[in-house]
Amino acid sequence: MAYLLQDGRPVLASPISSGRYGHLTKTGSFKILDKERTHYSSMYGKIVDAQGNPIVADADADMPVPRGGKFIPAPMHYFMRFNGADGMHAGYLPGHPASHGCVRMPEQYAIAFFNSVSVGTPLTVFGRTPAGRYLGQSQSLFPGRGGRFADPRFGPQFGPRFAPPPLPWWP
Repeated sequence: MAYLLQDGRPVLASPISSGRYGHLTKTGSFKILDKERTHYSSMYGKIVDAQGNPIVADADADMPVPRGGKFIPAPMHYFMRFNGADGMHAGYLPGHPASHGCVRMPEQYAIAFFNSVSVGTPLTVFGRTPAGRYLGQSQSLFPGRGGRFADPRFGPQFGPRFAPPPLPWWP
């Protein structure tokens, strides 16, 4: 979870996906170094063929690209850099640590955090990533859905526990 504090009290909490095993999000005390609303990764993205079909969905920029294909950088909108290339930004949450070190959050929450912090705002990263299989990775992709593909990206955007932030947070 990511918490936005005002006067030492939490005013907003967001679900997150942090760095996966091998790319752990560094813990410690940091400050927001810069903010960029429409940031794109220079290191990670996907490789598509000449027709735009994905060939490698989780590609590094230095991977070979087939003739006619191209590397498409990953969007990291509402990016708030806090440590080297790592930052908080809008992104997909699969239910377990999955990033290359960044802290992903739903777009509505990323907007709220982005609009509430300034360069220099203190930030503390704490917690740990489990070393074994992540909770949820062993679940079937077809759980009682009559054979339909069950992907969390196609379900409701927010569960009852995580309602969107209140309207004052929207730009």
